[in-house]
Amino acid sequence: MIFNRLRTRGPRRPAAAPAGGCPYAHAHTVPEAPLLPEPPPRAEHFTDPDEAASFIRQFHREQPAAGDPVERVRAVLDEIDRTGTYAHTAAELGYGAKLAWRNAARCIGRLYWRSLVVRDLRHLSAADDIAAECFEHLRLAGNDGRIRPVVSVFAPDRPGRPAARILNQQLVRYAGHPVEGGFVGDPAGAALAARSRDLGWKCGEERFEVLPLLVQERPGARPQWYELPDDTTLEVELTHPDHPWFARLGLRWYAVPAISDMTLEIGGVHYPTAPFNGWYMGTEIGARNLADADRYDMLAEVAERLGLDTSSDRTLWRDRALVELNVAVLHSFQEAGVTMADHHTESERFLRHVAQEKRLGRDTPADWSWIVPPVSGGLTPVYHRYYDPVDPSLRPAFTARSPW
Repeated sequence: MIFNRLRTRGPRRPAAAPAGGCPYAHAHTVPEAPLLPEPPPRAEHFTDPDEAASFIRQFHREQPAAGDPVERVRAVLDEIDRTGTYAHTAAELGYGAKLAWRNAARCIGRLYWRSLVVRDLRHLSAADDIAAECFEHLRLAGNDGRIRPVVSVFAPDRPGRPAARILNQQLVRYAGHPVEGGFVGDPAGAALAARSRDLGWKCGEERFEVLPLLVQERPGARPQWYELPDDTTLEVELTHPDHPWFARLGLRWYAVPAISDMTLEIGGVHYPTAPFNGWYMGTEIGARNLADADRYDMLAEVAERLGLDTSSDRTLWRDRALVELNVAVLHSFQEAGVTMADHHTESERFLRHVAQEKRLGRDTPADWSWIVPPVSGGLTPVYHRYYDPVDPSLRPAFTARSPW
């Protein structure tokens, strides 16, 4: 492979004299050559050279203005030999982050992968700085309701220096508090709420209480916690277009779904602190967060308010309540002027993305079980077809973060 041919060779020793005498009986002597100094040992490869070279070539192939990749590959491999890893250029980081979204097999919203706003914050590693920039991320992404896809990339893991981690699953999420017979709030936020209390957070045990941001600078260090400023958390109060009583349920949800517990991998470099967001599809809130039995579990209460017969599953009361809950979510976000997609429109957009990628000669890996929406799946075009198989080794990618 080309990167093997491009490696710098160390100094060579003179050839040794042949063993035994000359076959023609010629007398000869070979002066003893002085030994040359041994080359310095190469740094252990913290970053895989194969992954690095592969990404650099892909970047240059898909960005022709970047020119011939040979010199850049040579420089990257030499840097890995010397230091164990390498640094991306700003252009490489930006494009690599967009490719990670394009490769996200569970995301239905990949049509807009090129529009991702990439914030290069690799110079920041202190908890205070990370928290401040996460708050700025939420302001930028919230954009007064016109949600923008954003990723904020902080310092990468380096040899002997693991980077800081955000402990929250999302930058914004609601706390959960166990009470007798159940939970107040979101059970998915119970573990982080408990840890935050242990660190000194004074919670109010409310139903929709925003969790603090927890940042851990290094393994074994005490996490730092930060209350989210009010202007970072755009929330939508939920109402229904046909049922005034729905507003009295007191439901709401936040506008920016910013994932913060995954690692961004680009060309063998791992960025464990790289929160990113798109915008919500209505079913994520109406059919999962508010409806799942292990989350807010609202279906029975909505069905009761609707006057549905809940005596048997055959009345399909859950299905009917689920549809009305999703109607309320879509209606409320639209009334508030906050970006949200419905599952029918987003399904059509995804197939446009698949067609565009096919025209460019690229596969579109997709996890069918995640692409098909949890409401009326059979009514959407994404249900009725197969997709390119998912390759778990495909990079760049957002991957499950390895624990310390």
